[in-house]
Amino acid sequence: MARVEAPVVATYSIAACDLEAEEWGVAVQSKFLAVGAVVPWAAPHVGAVATQSYANPRYGPDGLDLLGSGLSAQEVVARLTDADEERAKRQLGVVDRHGNTASYTGEECHNWAGGKTGPGYAAQGNILVSEETVLALASTFEQSVGRPLAERLLDCLDAAQAAGGDSRGQQSASLLVVAPGRGYSGLSDSVFDLRVDDAEQPLTELRRLHTLHEELFGRTPDREWVDVDEDLAEELRERLARLGYTGELQQAFDRWAGTENLEERTNGIERIDPVLLERLRAS
Repeated sequence: MARVEAPVVATYSIAACDLEAEEWGVAVQSKFLAVGAVVPWAAPHVGAVATQSYANPRYGPDGLDLLGSGLSAQEVVARLTDADEERAKRQLGVVDRHGNTASYTGEECHNWAGGKTGPGYAAQGNILVSEETVLALASTFEQSVGRPLAERLLDCLDAAQAAGGDSRGQQSASLLVVAPGRGYSGLSDSVFDLRVDDAEQPLTELRRLHTLHEELFGRTPDREWVDVDEDLAEELRERLARLGYTGELQQAFDRWAGTENLEERTNGIERIDPVLLERLRAS
C-alpha cells in the first residue's frame, strides 16, 4: 500500500509565556482547516508547544509530558525530533516553565521556513511569503512587554500577517492561553481557548471572539464597580421588567445575567460591574 502523506500545516505561530503572570500560550494562523485542533498545546507551570509543517500531533502531548518531567525547551526539541524519522519535515516551537525557548525547522520544510527565539518566546513559520513574517512575530512580542499575554499574541499574529503571512493565504486561527485556576469559575486552567476553524478573515474573527470572551468572562477591577443607590436600583428594576425579568431585584438581575451568560460578572446587587450595567442599558 502506498504511504499517504499527512497534510502540510503551513502556518506561522508563536509559543510564549509571561512568567510574572504565570501564563503560557500559543497563537497561530494558517491556510489550513481548524489549525487550532493541531498546532497549539500548553499547560500551566509546564510550558507551551507549537507543532506544524507536516505536523506530528504527538509532539504536543509528548512535549508537555517531557517538559513536566523537568526537561528544558532545548532538551524537549532534541528528544522529540531525534526519535522521529520524519523530523526533516517537521517544525516545532517550545517554551518551558522557566521561559527558556527553542525552535526547530527541518531541512525539508517548504520555503520560506524558519524560526526565531528570544526571552519567553519561540516564533516559527513555513510556506511563508518571507522571513519578515517570523521577524514580525518576534519583534512585536519583544516590544509589548507588560501587556496581557493574550493581547500580545493577537498583536503578533496581526503583525505577521501584515508582513506577508502564509504565502497560500488565510483560513483558520487560534489563541490558547493557560494559567493555574484562572479559567472558567476558577476551576479551569484555560484562560483563552479560542478557535476560528474556517473564515476569509480568521484574525479579525479571532479578535472578535477575544473581545466577546473578555466581555462575558473578564472581570472589572472592584474599584471601578458602581454602587447601586436607590435611583440606580429603580432603573435596574424598570429595565429588567421591560425585558420580562420581574420580582425581587437580586433574583431578576441574576436571571437576566444568567440568560446573557454574564453570571461570572455578578456579585450581589449592592454594587454592579459597569460592563453589566452598559449591557443592560443597551438591551
